[in-house]
Amino acid sequence: MTAIARVLAQLNQVILGKEEQVKLALSCLLARGHLLIEDLPGMGKTTLSHALAGTMGLDYKRIQFTSDLLPADILGVSIFEREAGSDQGRFRFHPGPVFSQVLLADEINRATPKAQSALLEAMEEGQVTVEGETRPLPQPFFVIATQNPVSQSGTFPLPESQLDRFLMRIQLGYPDERAERALLEGKDHRALANQVQAAISMQELQALQQQVNEVQASATVLDYLQRIIAFTRYEGGYQYGLSPRGALALLRSAKAWALVSAGRGHLLPEDIQAVLPAVVDHRLAEAAEGGSHAVSQRILNSVAVLV
Repeated sequence: MTAIARVLAQLNQVILGKEEQVKLALSCLLARGHLLIEDLPGMGKTTLSHALAGTMGLDYKRIQFTSDLLPADILGVSIFEREAGSDQGRFRFHPGPVFSQVLLADEINRATPKAQSALLEAMEEGQVTVEGETRPLPQPFFVIATQNPVSQSGTFPLPESQLDRFLMRIQLGYPDERAERALLEGKDHRALANQVQAAISMQELQALQQQVNEVQASATVLDYLQRIIAFTRYEGGYQYGLSPRGALALLRSAKAWALVSAGRGHLLPEDIQAVLPAVVDHRLAEAAEGGSHAVSQRILNSVAVLV
C-alpha cells in the first residue's frame, strides 16, 4: 500500500462518506497550501483537521476565534521575567499557538479583522514578525480554518486578501444515509480522531510534496489553464479575474490532485476541473453575480478543453 493510500484509508475511517473532500484536504497539504472549511457547526470540520494532523504525524494546535481575540493570542508575547534572588531580569518571548505544524483556526470569521490579519504573514511567508523581530515557523506549516456561514450572527466576513491566502475552500455537507447510519451505530468519531497514529513519516511527507512539484503539465493542458484564467479576467463579466497567485494555486492544486487521486505524474484537464470549485469559487465570490458557487460551473460550461 502506498503512503497516500495509507493516509486516505485512515482518514476515511474517521470521516465517513466524504472521500472527495478528504482527497482535496490531503491535496491542499501536499501542495503546501492552506485550507478553509466552510459549513454549519457540527459537520466534522474540527474532526477532519485533527485526524489529518494525527495521520500525517504533525504537531497540532487549535485556536478558538472569538470577538475578543487579540493578535498576541495567536502570535505570542514577550513577558518580563525577573531572575531569582535579583532585581535583574529580561523579556522572554513566549510563542503563541501559530508556532505549530498544523494550526486549526476554529470559526475564524468570529474574530475581528484585526485578529484575522495576524495570520496573513504566517500563511504567505511561513514566518511572523513580533515586536520587530522575524521568527520562522515550523515546517511544514499548514493552516486549516473553519468558517461558519456569514448569515449566522456574530460573524465577520473574511477580506479578499485573506481568502486569497487559502489555496482551497471546501464544504463537508450532510452525510449520506449510509454514512450517517454508520456514524449513529459506531464510536464517537471525534474520539477516533484523537487516537489516530501517524500513517507516514516526515520523510515520506516531504517526498510527496516534492513529487507534486514534479508532476508534468503539457503545453495543451497549460493552454486550457490559460483559457480559464483569461475567461475570468476578460470574458466572464466578473469585476476582477484570477490573479497570477490564483493561477498558480490552480496549477499546484491540480498537480496535487493528480498525484493523490490517481498516482499520476502528469496533468490532465480533468485534474483542473476536479479542483476548480475548491480553488476558484472563494477567490471570485465577490466578483460574480449569482453567488460564489456559480463561478466554477460557469467556467466549466464556457471554456472548451480543446480548441
